[in-house]
Amino acid sequence: MEIKSFEYLIKQSAEKKIIYSVHALDEMIAEDEMITKDEIRYIISGGEIIEDYPEDKRGHSCLMSGISGSNRPVHVVCAPKEDYLAIITTYLPSLTKWESDFKTRRKK
Repeated sequence: MEIKSFEYLIKQSAEKKIIYSVHALDEMIAEDEMITKDEIRYIISGGEIIEDYPEDKRGHSCLMSGISGSNRPVHVVCAPKEDYLAIITTYLPSLTKWESDFKTRRKK
């Protein structure tokens, strides 16, 4: 599936309902992260897909990146379903793993 049509599918699914995995909620409330649902929505609506996982065991998913309304980089792994958008995980990317654009993984 083309990335633009997948982005559209993500936004359509999010308009219906957003469901957070236990792992995503744990990451959101981690003391050093504290990622809000508003930030997640901000990334879903205005971020970009930086990695696509069409063969993921949970169904086609992707990694989205963006600068949240709180002016910090946030990554969201999500999978659109027919009736909802599943948030698999979310985190604040670190410069130890990502280049300064927070879209390119550092080479090991």
